[in-house]
Amino acid sequence: MLLLWMIHQLPVKFNNCAGNKGVRYETNSLDFKVRADGTMYAVHQVQMPSKQLILMVTAWDPQTLGRWEAIIRFLVGEKLQHNGHKPKGRKSIPGELAQQQSDTLLPWRQHQSANGLRRQKRDWVIPPINVPENSRGPFPQQLVRIRSDKDKEIHIRYSITGVGADQPPMEVFSIDPVSGRMYVTRPMDREERASYHLRAHAVDMNGNKVENPIDLYIYVIDMNDNRPEFINQVYNGSVDEGSKPGTYVMTVTANDADDSTTANGMVRYRIVTQTPQSPSQNMFTINSETGDIVTVAAGLDREKVQQYIVIVQATDMEGNLNYGLSNTATAIITVTDVNDNPPEFTTSTYSGEVPENRVEVVVANLTVMDRDQPHSPNWNAIYRIISGDPSGHFTIRTDPVTNEGMVTVVKAVDYEMNRAFMLTVMVSNQAPLASGIQMSFQSTAGVTISVTDVNEAPYFPTNHKLIRLEEGVPTGTVLTTFSAVDPDRFMQQAVRYSKLSDPANWLNINATNGQITTAAVLDRESDYIKNNVYEATFLAADNGIPPASGTGTLQIYLIDINDNAPELLPKEAQICEKPNLNVINITAADADIDPNVGPFVFELPSVPSAVRKNWTITRLNGDYAQLSLRIMYLEAGVYDVPIIVTDSGNPPLYNTSVIKVKVCPCDENGDCTTIGAVAAAGLGTGAIIAILICIIILLTMVLLFVVWMKRREKERHTKQLLIDPEDDVRDNILKYDEEGGGEEDQDYDLSQLQQPETMDHVLNKAPGVRRVDERPIGAEPQYPIRPVIPHPGDIGDFINEGLRAADNDPTAPPYDSLLVFDYEGSGSTAGSVSSLNSSSSGDQDYDYLNDWGPRFKKLADMYGGGEED
Repeated sequence: MLLLWMIHQLPVKFNNCAGNKGVRYETNSLDFKVRADGTMYAVHQVQMPSKQLILMVTAWDPQTLGRWEAIIRFLVGEKLQHNGHKPKGRKSIPGELAQQQSDTLLPWRQHQSANGLRRQKRDWVIPPINVPENSRGPFPQQLVRIRSDKDKEIHIRYSITGVGADQPPMEVFSIDPVSGRMYVTRPMDREERASYHLRAHAVDMNGNKVENPIDLYIYVIDMNDNRPEFINQVYNGSVDEGSKPGTYVMTVTANDADDSTTANGMVRYRIVTQTPQSPSQNMFTINSETGDIVTVAAGLDREKVQQYIVIVQATDMEGNLNYGLSNTATAIITVTDVNDNPPEFTTSTYSGEVPENRVEVVVANLTVMDRDQPHSPNWNAIYRIISGDPSGHFTIRTDPVTNEGMVTVVKAVDYEMNRAFMLTVMVSNQAPLASGIQMSFQSTAGVTISVTDVNEAPYFPTNHKLIRLEEGVPTGTVLTTFSAVDPDRFMQQAVRYSKLSDPANWLNINATNGQITTAAVLDRESDYIKNNVYEATFLAADNGIPPASGTGTLQIYLIDINDNAPELLPKEAQICEKPNLNVINITAADADIDPNVGPFVFELPSVPSAVRKNWTITRLNGDYAQLSLRIMYLEAGVYDVPIIVTDSGNPPLYNTSVIKVKVCPCDENGDCTTIGAVAAAGLGTGAIIAILICIIILLTMVLLFVVWMKRREKERHTKQLLIDPEDDVRDNILKYDEEGGGEEDQDYDLSQLQQPETMDHVLNKAPGVRRVDERPIGAEPQYPIRPVIPHPGDIGDFINEGLRAADNDPTAPPYDSLLVFDYEGSGSTAGSVSSLNSSSSGDQDYDYLNDWGPRFKKLADMYGGGEED
């Protein structure tokens, strides 16, 4: 069993120029501590798995901020326990512990014990190796030496692997392959990497593994090389004015990249300055560990100080200003407003003036003062009328910009009723007052409003006045007095009346007293009457300055009298010439209303006697009756049948209405036939035949006219010249409405218009202005054989013969020449058309032109007389 023989009190001596007073010690192990006098001790019994323990002791002076570090190595001996005896103190330490005073680690156990017995192989656990960061060297700096106990037997090569050796970052650590000494090659940065895990290997010269790889843990010891850094350089917070001490404001946070488990990374906060220092220079305090800023004094008043700027300092080394590193940030603390100032009127009384009968008029502006935050609920004013306006004539609206109260008329006031108003108003804020704040006496004021008199229009007390009377009252009848009232009781004014609307012009009104009389007979059945009511509008105007007027409507309900006789419906009807096939249903219409209408009485007059002889009427009910034939047959035709209709009015009125009845022959269904309907209309058979004959004659004349017009058109198109062409010596131009020479055009050889193959050497020449004066070598076209002397009427043959003669004479100039005066492309697909022109040379005889008449005399002179010249 391997035990650690521990010296319970091992003195660590440290001397500096100023002595050891105030020097503090720290270790990087939780198992060991150092007292103020430099004595190192173990806090408890420790069992160590290796023969060496390496510790780092740091000494620092709080006054001079000096720091010193030293590496302490403990060589641990082992002793076998026999018969239950325990090791006792320093005396039991083996002698080899004192002799082995080197930095060599033997991570691989020996295979044989002291008494020569072979023991089982077991690897050691190497304690961590601590390396301080930011070391100044010199480099490479040796950390530890690793060796195997087999190096006495064979040559061994040592190597290390892992991050920092053969993995990025590369070559931070190195090892001497022969001696096994491991070095650090450059300064370490704990903030970059706090620890390294390496593996040490031992192989022989052939690369064969001699020992199992061992783990090496290297820890970078932190140094205070980083200042605390605030997350934000400027922090913004707020606190209500009047807050009690201890009210939380905000939290500032600073981070230190150093090890937070040591003093290097332990940050403490403090307030450096406060601006302004009113009402106290220490209005806030900060929790040194958490960074919470709270109020520490009372008296925060936004109306005096709206914002504080606090400089906060963060220091590591647990806030020690002598050797800790510091940084600062700015905390801006805004004092937020609370409603601790009630609004106050700037004066105790206000006054205004308003004309009567006006609404939405601002009559007074109420000004207030509020020291709270403008345009906030603590500042916005709300006005209320406490007394003086029981009818609700006024309201007070708040101007959102100036916060003034605008006294506004919402209900018209009447000078004759109230000449003045005395209002009591109160002002408050949208937000309630803060706790403990009372309303001010100046939050209440009085408002005096005077009402001015204006000329008001007269009005009719009973507007839409309704009166009832019977229609038909005579002209000049007094109906009623429609008078108006002038509301201006304190003005001596006269009112005059006039008509504004009288659709039927039935009424007159007295301009002085408003008495209404009839100007015509009122008729209930007139189109101006709606639902038995007639409406007229009148105007009442005073003589004030300026004049004012009002209107009134008079409604006259007309009671019906029996002044309209009934009318018979329908006015026309038809019936069969034989009775009992159909009848005529009749009724009556009366412009009056009940009881001056039905039931009606229908009867036939006694004169002429033929009416009652031929017709009979039967009453169905009070409003309907039936008219039918009394005799067995009545000749077809139109008959006027008078009928007397009497209403039920008092006294009753009657009327004789005439119905035009068409009597016609009917079919078996009782319907008039077509011929019968015509006959009933009063036309006989002879008249009908005459009408049909006229229609046929008219159609025949139209048809003949159309045929004549077509023949005339055809003759106009087919008309020939009446004069013989040989006798007509005039130069005539005859239009045949044709675009060809007739059937002879079909014999023309148009192949000359095609571009011949032999023209390639011409068309392939360079572009530009050129002339080709040479005879074409293309094949000559063949023409059908025609008479040498054409018939004088065969002009087409003559032309073709001349063309053929010209084409068959290759010696006759000019040749087919292609003259290009402006080159515009590769040329046309058609060849020269000069071959179509007749040649003027040769042995051709043109004397026969003299036989063709005067039209060819010019040609005969030109060609036939050439030899004579």
